[in-house]
Amino acid sequence: MPLARRKVRVLCVTMMLNVFICVLVGVSWSLGRDRSGRHKVRIPFKRFWRKQEQSRTFWNREQQRLDFLHNPVISGGESLAKLPDWLNDTGPLDPCEPDYRVPTQVSDYSKLPQRFQDFLLHMRCRTYPMLINQPHVCDEKPFLLLAVKSLIPHFDRRQAIRETWGRAGVVANRTVVTVFLLGSTLPLDHFPDLLGMLGHEAELHKDLLQWDYRDTFYNLTLKEVLFLEWFSQSCPQARFVLKGDDDVFVNTLRIIELLEGLSDSRAKDLFIGDVISDAGPHRNQKLKYFVPESVFVGRYPPYAGGGGYLYSGEVALRLHNASRQVVLYPIDDVYTGMCLKKLGLAPERHSGFRTFDIEEKFRDKPCVYRSLLLVHSRGPQDMLAIWPWVVQPELDCQ
Repeated sequence: MPLARRKVRVLCVTMMLNVFICVLVGVSWSLGRDRSGRHKVRIPFKRFWRKQEQSRTFWNREQQRLDFLHNPVISGGESLAKLPDWLNDTGPLDPCEPDYRVPTQVSDYSKLPQRFQDFLLHMRCRTYPMLINQPHVCDEKPFLLLAVKSLIPHFDRRQAIRETWGRAGVVANRTVVTVFLLGSTLPLDHFPDLLGMLGHEAELHKDLLQWDYRDTFYNLTLKEVLFLEWFSQSCPQARFVLKGDDDVFVNTLRIIELLEGLSDSRAKDLFIGDVISDAGPHRNQKLKYFVPESVFVGRYPPYAGGGGYLYSGEVALRLHNASRQVVLYPIDDVYTGMCLKKLGLAPERHSGFRTFDIEEKFRDKPCVYRSLLLVHSRGPQDMLAIWPWVVQPELDCQ
């Protein structure tokens, strides 16, 4: 009998809870309607975002400002005159004039390497004259555009690429176009005067693109931005782009085979490479990728190693637009990852990209290169030796 009473008591409690929930739902439903029975539209009486606080680091602060200026929801109703000084600070009227605010805004500026100082002084400049152009190089609407980062003195690397994986024309029944991306040098860079040879090379091969900016490691991001600008104007019809250094080996046949097997939806957002995740800036000034804490704080978004990566022409055009909303950063592959994040995309890792090389015991094995897409690093003689392994039909790799 006690058990029966307990069951009745549990049943009563359950019924009361159900009634209570129904009452709450009914009240909330009626409160959400006006007198005519239509749903009310609740308009917030105050902003639902927190006030932007100024970052203490230079790059992050510049990015905050750019985010504000490109956010119509936040900035649309604001008068620039009412903004805090740090958001309304446009710097020099000409963005390509040295920004002399920098030494006062970067606490350890005087202790930074000279080329890093130069980068910071000219970080807002994105427009440089084009010295050598190939406006008709994409007239045949290439299936694959090979865009190779190079330096003026690297004549031997460019020639080896032309004779191997960067051979332009019809490859595997697909149109392939190759361009080499160059900046300029200054006398203090201690390079010999090679402009005469460069002019002859440009006339002979018609594959050089050169801009009038100083070609340094920290300016590789500038090379990226200028290339995307050129691409949007002179080669927007290219279906795919492989961007790489002049010391990588690329299996162009394997690249084309991969691209031909993609569905339209897969190809649209394609961006693949040797992806690095959960990385951050190096604080050791002796390292190549050094970035001081006074300039940048935070983690990097996923990015593909700058030795080489492959993406669609549509993504290239979107990256061009996104790059206008991302402050130049002194490491080009990280910067590209930042632009992808701005687009809501992330690079996809592909095991065929080996920007940190392969095990030494496999480096002289012909069949290994048949399965890879890109390997870093290889010199001109290596490229000339490896290419026949890739194209030899009689090579049995079963």
